[in-house]
Amino acid sequence: MTKLVDVLEALLFASDTPIEVERIREVLDLDSTAAAREQVDALRRRLDDEGRALQVLEAGGGFRLVTRPEMAPWLVKLARSKTRSRLSRPALETLAIIAYRQPVSRPEVDAVRGVNSEGVLDNLLDRRMIRIAGRKDSPGRPFLYETTREFLVAFGLRDLHDLPKVEGELIVPDVTEPSGADGEAAETGEVAAAADSPQQDPGAGGPRVAPGS
Repeated sequence: MTKLVDVLEALLFASDTPIEVERIREVLDLDSTAAAREQVDALRRRLDDEGRALQVLEAGGGFRLVTRPEMAPWLVKLARSKTRSRLSRPALETLAIIAYRQPVSRPEVDAVRGVNSEGVLDNLLDRRMIRIAGRKDSPGRPFLYETTREFLVAFGLRDLHDLPKVEGELIVPDVTEPSGADGEAAETGEVAAAADSPQQDPGAGGPRVAPGS
């Protein structure tokens, strides 16, 4: 007879995103979320006792099956054999600003970085690291950006409280009403700070999201 812990292992293995404890309770037809957590703990203990290369990790509000840190050297070798698209330094810089100051508008991000961040923001939207959270009640009504669950998963965070603590406070300079784009973007997609492009407007359909979200 198939055990619930075996089913849970299969669920976590098959899912490409963390599974919330309530979803686990629903799929396993359990009486409570406490019972679901007991199954998660049972799976975690079994993987530990058997010395398996996998472990259960809590991230992004749910649970997922991941490899253990000691497997990293072999995984790095595998990764080097593939062509992978990594986040650029401008993307990481922009993502950090949004993570610590969210929700934050593009003019505010531009003011901190000193350059136009439209191309970087579009890239982060496509990667589903950030999303549009609404519009700021200020001249021009620029979009507000915030991080997503995918951001938490990518960086192994349970929630935003797990972000590394920083000394002092990130100050966002005052920004004036945007007045339009400044010419063509450079190859990096960055120019002098400018307004939100009208092409970013989600219209009546709601905020822009990446396909499949």
